[in-house]
Amino acid sequence: MASQDEVEDSGMEADGQILQESCAQAADSSSQVSDSGSVQTDADDSVSNGGDPEADKEHVEFKIIWNKNKYDVKLPLDSTGASLKQKIHSLTGLPPAMQKVMFKGLLPEDKTLREIKVTNGAKVMVVGSTINDVLAVTTPKETVQQEVKEEENKKEPLCRQKQHRKVLDKGKPDDVMPSLKGVQERLPTTPISGMYNKSGGKVRLTFKLEQDQVWIGTKERTEKIPMGSIKNVISEPIEEHEDYHMMAFQLGPTEASYYWVYWVPAQYVDAIKDTVLGKWQYF
Repeated sequence: MASQDEVEDSGMEADGQILQESCAQAADSSSQVSDSGSVQTDADDSVSNGGDPEADKEHVEFKIIWNKNKYDVKLPLDSTGASLKQKIHSLTGLPPAMQKVMFKGLLPEDKTLREIKVTNGAKVMVVGSTINDVLAVTTPKETVQQEVKEEENKKEPLCRQKQHRKVLDKGKPDDVMPSLKGVQERLPTTPISGMYNKSGGKVRLTFKLEQDQVWIGTKERTEKIPMGSIKNVISEPIEEHEDYHMMAFQLGPTEASYYWVYWVPAQYVDAIKDTVLGKWQYF
């Protein structure tokens, strides 16, 4: 029969063995947690080092100029004109529908910055006012346009009227710019020249987008007209020369204020109207 001391020694040895096994298990568990943590860290690193799709796109940096304020903008070259208008909205607060954005003519919303050749350092002009200002300005314009249309419907074609025939009968100017019937083009970067005014003198049109002005130049002088002061622009194809138009800029409330220009190449007619009046006038 074992003595009391032998029993106590045996119990202490058993307790020691249990303690050693517990420590070993704890160490294994700690090692597993450490390994797991390492794997998780590796996974996190893998995620954080993933590719950024935006970083792979080709960007262009240019300036937006509105109301004497300049904004530095950086956008992907494949952004559309509509996307640019949204960016302008975020910078200026101007709703896209109220923006008149110009870069070598009125900016097309469906074209990309790459397609319209916006380059680094380019300047994009923006004209726009609050909705209250636009309503105050455009309501009279719409009234004038309606009255003009009603009058035109009552009259014979413009090119047959006596006041215009004396100019048109001179024939097409030798140095008039080439025309393209059935084609719409943006305004050229150079003046549209070689045309006649109502007195039969040579006239050229220069569109100064950065100043929001139309320059009407003759041999004697150049008139610098703010686009916002032009109440309407009308045009009509010239009979037997439908690839050219006669065009009038309405500078005042009556027909007496019309400034007539003859032999305007047809491909620029819509661009002139859009640039001078702006599409936003109809909102």
